[in-house]
Amino acid sequence: MWTVDVDPAPLAALAAQLDEVAARRLTAGAERARTLLTGRRLWNVSATAGGGVGELLRTLLPYVRDAGIDARWLVLDGDEEFFRIITRLHHVLHAHPGDGGPLGAEEMAHYDRVLARNLDEVRENVAAGDVVLLHDPATAGLAPELRRRGAVVVWRCHLGTDATDGLTDVAWAFLEPSVAQAHRVVLSRATYRPGFLDAGVVRVISPSVDPLSPKNRRLGPAEARRLLQEAGLLTAGEGGPGAATTASSGPRHDGDAPAGAAADVPAGATMRAGGPVPANARMLLQVSRWDRLKDMTGLLIAFDEGFENLPGDVHLLLAGEEVAPHDSAAAAVLADCLQMWEGLEPAVRERAHVACLPLADREHNALLVNALQRRAAVIVQKSLAEGFGLTVAEALWKGRPVVATSVGGIQDQIADGANGLLVRSPTDLQGLVAAVARLLAEPAFAEQLGVAAHDRVRRDFLSDRHLLQYVDLLDELL
Repeated sequence: MWTVDVDPAPLAALAAQLDEVAARRLTAGAERARTLLTGRRLWNVSATAGGGVGELLRTLLPYVRDAGIDARWLVLDGDEEFFRIITRLHHVLHAHPGDGGPLGAEEMAHYDRVLARNLDEVRENVAAGDVVLLHDPATAGLAPELRRRGAVVVWRCHLGTDATDGLTDVAWAFLEPSVAQAHRVVLSRATYRPGFLDAGVVRVISPSVDPLSPKNRRLGPAEARRLLQEAGLLTAGEGGPGAATTASSGPRHDGDAPAGAAADVPAGATMRAGGPVPANARMLLQVSRWDRLKDMTGLLIAFDEGFENLPGDVHLLLAGEEVAPHDSAAAAVLADCLQMWEGLEPAVRERAHVACLPLADREHNALLVNALQRRAAVIVQKSLAEGFGLTVAEALWKGRPVVATSVGGIQDQIADGANGLLVRSPTDLQGLVAAVARLLAEPAFAEQLGVAAHDRVRRDFLSDRHLLQYVDLLDELL
């Protein structure tokens, strides 16, 4: 197990992004948290430092530290087999078979062995009375020992599905002995609660967008274009019809370069197929992990089958992070996308692109995602399942028109026809292309959705709401 360093970020800067009532509420919440946690440490434990959980912790914990709270972050050590089991659990909790492998006694024994090794370090650090937030299936097995040591244990599961079938029961049976030992369980939707958990133990807290983070800060059109061109994602030339407008750029962190200023960040995205997107193209974008449940291959098929129904200046870009050496599941998804791209007709292939964003510099990676989302004419999230779908909230925050499948937490973010378009079935490729084509053909409607999208996130999905809900949870526990 290893520690992620967390430096404070000014809570006052976040408060400055809010209206007066919300800002005062945030300041009062910080004072309440300081009082509750006097003499205690607040631990977060996650499987990795990356992904959606890592991103949330990197944005929230600096504010917590600035509030005067001793917040710390630990990351598990695990071998390849452990993470294979965890990936399988993630898929099964979303009602998908994943690699189809078992979750039986042998897998449980390996899971327990890995966590037992991690517990040695936990025992040295966590004291009685400390609060520990365990994130997702990988960490659930720590709950019984932490509770025995007198810690206050909260298990936060970012996964789930509204579907009820025997497949999800397998995953919950695997996790039940551990999860049942947590004092509280936090889910993204109430419908994700498994039957063995009493409703009184469960709290619903949605993820959030940090308006000041590199991924979500204001980025002017010229700066976004320069970032993408330097990274090799966009050809040289002036902005075309896909360029983001200043109105949709969102708030800016104090000290950020002004719109149009040169960004002092390294280049280095890798175009795996199709080369850079033409500067004058309208970009249809999905940016996601290389994960079966994000269905990047399904979007590529939809683009191919609906090609004749899309304007000639529209290019599809599939973008995800470079695949880590141990991540065989992500490597397989990326390989499938590239193989599928090779099989496209030449005319389709010329307007389809696959890119890997660099992992070495997380801030640069986040800025590239920011620039891509602001540059996109339409953003798609064609997921087969989502616990919440943070990439949707990020796209909505940027005021972009979004087309997404009506699954999981995406339904809590998009009201169809009001602040985005929903495709009822993840397998409805024709419906997805029709929704995209409508937004491209009706720019006034697309802009209307974008304005409403930004307002929706400002109202319900910013960091202040997220932090205050955790303060309420701590209040009832302590």
